Amino acid sequence: MAKNSAKNLMRGALLLSMASLLSKILSAVYRVPFQNIVGNGGFYVYQQVYPLYGIGMTLALSGLPNFVSKLIAEQQNPKLKIKLLQKIFILVSLLSLGIFIVLYFKAETIAGLMGDRQLASLIKVVAFMFLLTPFLTCLRGYFQGVFDMRPTAISQVVEQILRVTVILIAAGLYLHYRWNYYVMGTVAMSGALIGGLAAIIVMLPAAKKPMADLGDWQTLSQTSELPSFRVLLHQLWVEGGSLSLFAATMVILQLVDSFSVAKGLIASGLQPTAAYNLKGIYDRAQPLVQLGLVITMAFVTALLPALSEARKARRKYLFIKITKQLVHIALALSAAATAGLIVLMPWINRLLFGDSEGSGTIALYMLSVMFMALINVFSSVLQSLDRFKVPTMALLAGIAFKMVFNRWFTQVFGISGSSLITVLALAGAAFLIFLHTPSYVRQAIFDRGFIFKLTVIVFIMAIVVAIGAVVANTLFPSGRLGAGLVTLINIGVGIVVFGYLSVKLKLLTLKEWLALPFVGKVLHKIKT
Repeated sequence: MAKNSAKNLMRGALLLSMASLLSKILSAVYRVPFQNIVGNGGFYVYQQVYPLYGIGMTLALSGLPNFVSKLIAEQQNPKLKIKLLQKIFILVSLLSLGIFIVLYFKAETIAGLMGDRQLASLIKVVAFMFLLTPFLTCLRGYFQGVFDMRPTAISQVVEQILRVTVILIAAGLYLHYRWNYYVMGTVAMSGALIGGLAAIIVMLPAAKKPMADLGDWQTLSQTSELPSFRVLLHQLWVEGGSLSLFAATMVILQLVDSFSVAKGLIASGLQPTAAYNLKGIYDRAQPLVQLGLVITMAFVTALLPALSEARKARRKYLFIKITKQLVHIALALSAAATAGLIVLMPWINRLLFGDSEGSGTIALYMLSVMFMALINVFSSVLQSLDRFKVPTMALLAGIAFKMVFNRWFTQVFGISGSSLITVLALAGAAFLIFLHTPSYVRQAIFDRGFIFKLTVIVFIMAIVVAIGAVVANTLFPSGRLGAGLVTLINIGVGIVVFGYLSVKLKLLTLKEWLALPFVGKVLHKIKT
């Protein structure tokens, strides 16, 4: 029975991970056809308000449900689970209602602070999504807390598919009826509300019993066995807030951009229309960073359950060993992905968005992939040791740094200044967290000359790919088809060169290679 329970738990965790990965890919990929349809101006309008949705999605999708699931799982009594869920529901409802009131009734003010009052209608639509947050958070958190991952996984995928469908329909209607950007953006943002409602409906059949008990407010009696509202509020603020912060880091940085980039460009002397167009080009970086992080972290997260298990079992040697593997793999993959994206950016930009405008700015922004991957890894190690404060404060410092200097950098250095300040903020946060990691994490970077080997490998790979791209560019026709061929061929070249040099220079140990999904099977086939 114990084996079956463990097997079911692992299957559930895998299902949830796959659903989360698919949702993130959908969230990144749809922006490419969307931008192609509505252009830089339409993309600017959507991206200005998207971070508000992104924060709400993070709260309802991962940050708060993960916090709720932890509390539910720790409570053994089924009846007390429901009473605890009632208390959490009340707190999250108050939080969500407060956010809704601010966004809806101060939409014009917020839009004004963003430098474009016509964005108010989009902000009002996003506000309604926060009214769904208590239901999404508590349902997903409850199911994860009782180790039934299926409803959460299905709801995530359904929510994203419906949201993306509505967004692309809005783009099509924009073309057909010749809407202005703001009408299109308002309809597109309604996808968040439709997707959220669908997610709740999908979970309802499995939630009949807990929902019925949750609605029985007479059961909400005070008991010494449950934490008080005050204690729960503190936990929600510290633990739930920390989880949500890390899940929403890139979205928060985008929100800072929404309030300062266009205004900084206008202050530098650009006309509003030109500034909005340039901000739309700058926003092309977002889906590329998301995809880079999804690909990088998909491999890294495969080791995180093993890290938690080693910590729970108090197997210090195994914990240190897995931590070192985690650091090596994260650094190697993120550095390779970042270098590849930077070198191939002119062709990637043309392939996905139809031209090469802003390639230098977007390429600079790609350094975010490496620093964000390192922040996630270093923070995971510290959080597994129950040290939440240091990574949270470091990340808040990075965000504050961007908030203070973003507009000035944009005004002085143009749109590239926005990319630069983002990279500096993330690099600073990563460095601060790194300084507070255990000594074995810091030593892992210099083990066996790891950082020197990685630098040499990435440098050679970048040169080979750059030469390959220039040569291929002369052989293929200009335009998207040629850019696509140059990109695909040289991605393959980069993977081969990086893999060959990594094996030749023994960048990773055999056990580190085997820790990567699918790599073990490939190595086994090569040997046989």
